[in-house]
Amino acid sequence: MVTSERLSAPEFFRDPYPAYAELREQAQMAQIDGENRFLAIGFDAAYGILRDHSRFSSAGAEGDGDWDDGTAAEEREDGGLQIVLITDDPPRHTRFRGLVNRVFTPRRIAELEPWISGVVGTLLDGFEGDEIDTVEAFNIPLPVQVIATMLGIPPADGDKFKRWSNSLISTAVPPEERMADTMEMVEYLNGAIAERRAAATDDLIGALTAAEIDGEHLANWEVLGFAVLLLVAGNETTTNLLGNMQNVLAGRPDLWERLRADRELVELFIEETLRIDSPVQMLFRWAMEDTEVEGVAIPKGSWIGVCYGAANRDPKVFPEPDEFKLDRGLSRHVAFGMGTHYCLGSPLARMEASLMLNQMLDRYSAIEFGSEPGVRQTTSNIVRGFASLPLRLTPA
Repeated sequence: MVTSERLSAPEFFRDPYPAYAELREQAQMAQIDGENRFLAIGFDAAYGILRDHSRFSSAGAEGDGDWDDGTAAEEREDGGLQIVLITDDPPRHTRFRGLVNRVFTPRRIAELEPWISGVVGTLLDGFEGDEIDTVEAFNIPLPVQVIATMLGIPPADGDKFKRWSNSLISTAVPPEERMADTMEMVEYLNGAIAERRAAATDDLIGALTAAEIDGEHLANWEVLGFAVLLLVAGNETTTNLLGNMQNVLAGRPDLWERLRADRELVELFIEETLRIDSPVQMLFRWAMEDTEVEGVAIPKGSWIGVCYGAANRDPKVFPEPDEFKLDRGLSRHVAFGMGTHYCLGSPLARMEASLMLNQMLDRYSAIEFGSEPGVRQTTSNIVRGFASLPLRLTPA
């Protein structure tokens, strides 16, 4: 039986894969503390749960997946915070995602590519010396600048964005500090929404405030929830993906040479990094009825942690799962989720990763670890990435 103490230990946050492998040898589903709390650690279990929103809700054990009435919306505006899409179920999720798809289009993302490429170049131009902490110098500022620009927020406020994002997902932040950060963020974003209610703008917050569903504009809390989703998911996920890619390459000079010689391998490299070191490790579902997953009885109301990182290393689906292999092809990993909750921002994250890697391959003939080892984050079991990653880069 797995214990909550083990799952909340810094050692687990730093490297959860040995624990995942140990638990997966016993079953696809692991029970926590003998209670109605489970981890989906096998690929089939995780994949099945992610695809079945009717039995496994994102909204919580008491949620019915339908639209809230006006009172609930007012309560959220006054003091609550719901990250829309992640904490919604169909039919409300389907209707809201349809709206977001119209303002978060592939064309809108593609139009950003030249600008994002310029941001990548500017950040790389700022590298000084033979050794640099790429997390601080590049992996954090790139997605923060991109998300801030898409939302229509001044890039100068990027430090606030990062602090709010860290506070929302970190177990090391005291509750009172998290509440203060959350209220500061809500006040800031509500101000931005009010400005766009008064005068339309051509950014995502402006597009969402102007959008309508069945002739009605979105409530402030709905626009706010989507902005927070972008802030957390677009920021943390991409920062962690970039660092995890750099970490693989610093330890594998042969891969660096192959990618420099053949840029068609870049996409395969990104996908294998997503699989072997998923930037999002775990998200949550609740059982809406007494059910069964891979032979394990799941009582109604049970909490389930869907472990993306564990599923992506299931040897039944990925032979030699702990080995980094470019020749796996574009496999069916679940690093960005699956089903109705598949990550809306995955094309943007992949674009940022590709632009970064291609420009680094152009500029540097070699990449290797710095004088000090990288430091993994140890404050959350939701994400996996680096708090710092010193690297040496040899100019081409």
